[in-house]
Amino acid sequence: MYKRALTGLAIGNLLLLCSFISVTQLRAARLAAVMWTPAREFCLDETLTADRAKSALGITAVAASGQRVVGYQVLEREAVYTFTEEELDALYRIVEAEAGSEDEDGKLLVANVVLNRLEDERFPDTVEEVIFQEANGSYQFSPVGSGRIQRVTVSDETVAAVQRALEGEDLSQGALFFASRRYADGTRMSWFDSCLTYLFRHGNHEFYTLAR
Repeated sequence: MYKRALTGLAIGNLLLLCSFISVTQLRAARLAAVMWTPAREFCLDETLTADRAKSALGITAVAASGQRVVGYQVLEREAVYTFTEEELDALYRIVEAEAGSEDEDGKLLVANVVLNRLEDERFPDTVEEVIFQEANGSYQFSPVGSGRIQRVTVSDETVAAVQRALEGEDLSQGALFFASRRYADGTRMSWFDSCLTYLFRHGNHEFYTLAR
């Protein structure tokens, strides 16, 4: 009898232990499922694309309830230069006339040269005066002399390039002059080579500054 009682007690304790282990494992499995689901969904659904990463600062968190919380702030760039509509139109047109066949950076560089001259005390003080400046009987920008500046149709890419320049983006290394050796006459290019400092070439244009 005594041995049977001990055996029954041992079997009862074993069954109780097994039940406890099963309940503990079930709770752990449920908790793991709750913790894993939001993380897995975030990886699939909330990963920022490259374009979105460029335009936003992302802050991502998982709340205690398991609900995803995503917040971001769009970065806005302010214009460094402010011009009248007439000045902007002149800037758009000279960039289109001089660099219509160039890529967007090539257009940006022409806009940079105009703005560099605007800030240099050796050139006129307004964007229109810079663009339409005449020296020694010829215009500084050949499309002004030929009238092409008035005939061009300004492209969206040109507008985008000028906007980048107005926001302060500058690839010009301080250039005050540019020329296309392919189309410029020999006398003009000879003056560029002897009187100016060569900086770099982009597309069909060579960029220069005053001799140092």
